[in-house]
Amino acid sequence: MTALPTAPRPVDPGHVSFDRMWAELAPVGRHAATGGYRRFAWTSEDGTLREWFVAEAARRGLDVVTDRVGNLWAWRGDPDAAAAAGTPGLVLGSHLDSVPDGGAFDGPLGVVSSFAAFDQLDAAGFQPDRPLGIACFGDEEGARFGIACAGSRLLTGAMTSERGLALTDADGTTMADAMRAGGHDPAVVGRDEETLRRIGTFLELHVEQGRALGDPGHPAEGAVAVGSSIWPHGRWRFDLEGRADHAGTTRLEDRDDPMLIAAEVIQQARASAQSHGCVATVGKLRVLPNGVNAIPSLVQTWLDARGADARAVRNTVSHLASTVGRTAIEESWTDATDFDAPLVRRLSELLDGAPVLATGAGHDAGILATAGVRTGMLFVRNPTGISHSPDEHAETDDCHAGVDALARVVEDLAGEPA
Repeated sequence: MTALPTAPRPVDPGHVSFDRMWAELAPVGRHAATGGYRRFAWTSEDGTLREWFVAEAARRGLDVVTDRVGNLWAWRGDPDAAAAAGTPGLVLGSHLDSVPDGGAFDGPLGVVSSFAAFDQLDAAGFQPDRPLGIACFGDEEGARFGIACAGSRLLTGAMTSERGLALTDADGTTMADAMRAGGHDPAVVGRDEETLRRIGTFLELHVEQGRALGDPGHPAEGAVAVGSSIWPHGRWRFDLEGRADHAGTTRLEDRDDPMLIAAEVIQQARASAQSHGCVATVGKLRVLPNGVNAIPSLVQTWLDARGADARAVRNTVSHLASTVGRTAIEESWTDATDFDAPLVRRLSELLDGAPVLATGAGHDAGILATAGVRTGMLFVRNPTGISHSPDEHAETDDCHAGVDALARVVEDLAGEPA
């Protein structure tokens, strides 16, 4: 018996455009030696990414607006008229910057998928009943200036412009100077009421930064999940002072070496986190004078601590500070964030009972939610469970499922197909 020929699988325009855009972005900011990405705020790489975003918006006839902080917004429709009429826009998006030697998916997946979802809806003849936007937030990772979600914090006023613009990178360049060099006027930076009024609902798709989806040890299955909340989290700095001296001629008993205290901070951070049911990491050090043959005069360590309970996180840090006998200087703190509960339920039902997950990772969506914006998140499966690393991964079919999910959600939240 001759087998009947199999009908070719229809080509989805959203999937095709996703693949094209993903390939175009792949080389930008990729470090040859590590394979990781170095896409830092207000650098030449960041400029290339911004140009790419504007070009993709133009390809679709979207109007691009830069807010007071430098975040990019691509709009279809008139968001100001809609906001005045009581029907503010539905916005998708994420960010394009990275941590040092980060993975390809954290941030860009959400931006690329948003454009691809627009393409899928356009091909289906979808007519929204409100403006649709795509956002690209700047400096979400805080890799250059040390404060995560700086773009959304400045936009909402969660961080003052005075503090943000005075932040410096490792070379002593202020955020204000970096913005100026990147073509943005720091004098206009501040909470942007006009931009915030345009947003009725914000939805961020992101690669999962754990293994809850598809891991045998977890109940959740499927390619896409819905975010329910973000754990409270913060960053602290320890300034450990000592006395610079010669590494070869100074007797051990005469040394005042702050690196020894730094080692204790690193070890005790883990022990304290374990005892309080949290997670904590010292991921950054600054050593002065940073010479192989010199005893340091100063070691600065940066601590990241997170957990499901805010009190436990703060107790982790205070216990650590007490143990090492040093002061923990708080650089940022974000309370627990719950996404809009009716929206979370609606998203899960709309996506055929998609699992609902909390996350320990911070996002611009969390900053907007705290500011009172109706906000939700979707997560795409990460089979490695690894993030902030070149090993971060998502399968192409799962990425396409994320595009499908976004398109389905937009169709539900912003109108019916023509």
